[in-house]
Amino acid sequence: MSDVILKIEDLKTHFKVGKHTVYAVNGVDLELHRGRTLGIVGESGCGKSVTAHSILQLLPKAGKIAGGKITYTPEAGGRQLELSSYKRNSTDIRGVRGKDIAMVFQDPMSSLNPVYRIGKQITENLYKHEKISRPAARARAVAMLEKLGIPLPDKRFDQYPHEFSGGMRQRVMIAIAMICNPNILIADEPTTALDVTIQAQILALMKELRRDFGTSVILITHNMGIVAESCDDVAVMYMGKVVESGSLDQIFNNPLHPYTRALMKSVPVLGKDRRARLESIDGNTPDAATKFFYCEFQPRCNEAGAFCKEGFPVCTSFDTGHTVRCKLYERGG
Repeated sequence: MSDVILKIEDLKTHFKVGKHTVYAVNGVDLELHRGRTLGIVGESGCGKSVTAHSILQLLPKAGKIAGGKITYTPEAGGRQLELSSYKRNSTDIRGVRGKDIAMVFQDPMSSLNPVYRIGKQITENLYKHEKISRPAARARAVAMLEKLGIPLPDKRFDQYPHEFSGGMRQRVMIAIAMICNPNILIADEPTTALDVTIQAQILALMKELRRDFGTSVILITHNMGIVAESCDDVAVMYMGKVVESGSLDQIFNNPLHPYTRALMKSVPVLGKDRRARLESIDGNTPDAATKFFYCEFQPRCNEAGAFCKEGFPVCTSFDTGHTVRCKLYERGG
């Protein structure tokens, strides 16, 4: 019986900007396993967030899913829901958002409505998906705030976002996401705007929630340290594609793709010779509107050969579950 709760196959999400098409997501393949945390990592603009927004059809008007398939399986061996076939604001997709799959956004300052009390914003999700009385909804919201480490939760329930610190606002965002006990939690750069101490608290909190509720997590980040601390599986994205995926151990101890290796070499390591310089990746990330006919990383790759311009690399899979999309491995490299 498959333990894959969410499967993305050849997903393409494009944006129409004037006369140009931006290929933000251009053939993503991903699998999220039940009860595990999948880290999606890559440089800014690689398509991480657009992939997440595509899952829940939270795209702006200029964006659309141009191809591919997103399949959600609520129960192991049970019925499958093809989320990519749902219309943007249909009853079907709205029934999944917040209830089965919830999302924690990057910036709690802009995600919370400043004119509504915190309690109203948390219970709104409950009223949308469950038949519940106001006293019962309040009790559940207060219990969730308490579980998330917010002091005096009954009092905080009636306060406004400006009365909370940045870390507390992010905990409120997690409360909104977790109040309906979703099967999948998508966290899009959940610690970016927070200081290091609060980052550690939020990541520990997410681990605890996964353990207590059995939630499967997609963690989107550009921080390899956060990936090492929080994830079971890792997918490395570049220019709208997953170039390598595998377990945390495989990606960190045996990176295969030149881009993954370059990323790893650019990460500070505790205890490393302080005189040693961190390596950088040559060149810049291409414009997402660029139409490629071969490997997108080729212009920046120090391992590239002439064969790298002979069409797109296909995905090479190993028995261990480790996958890589690179011409080197098509040639047995």
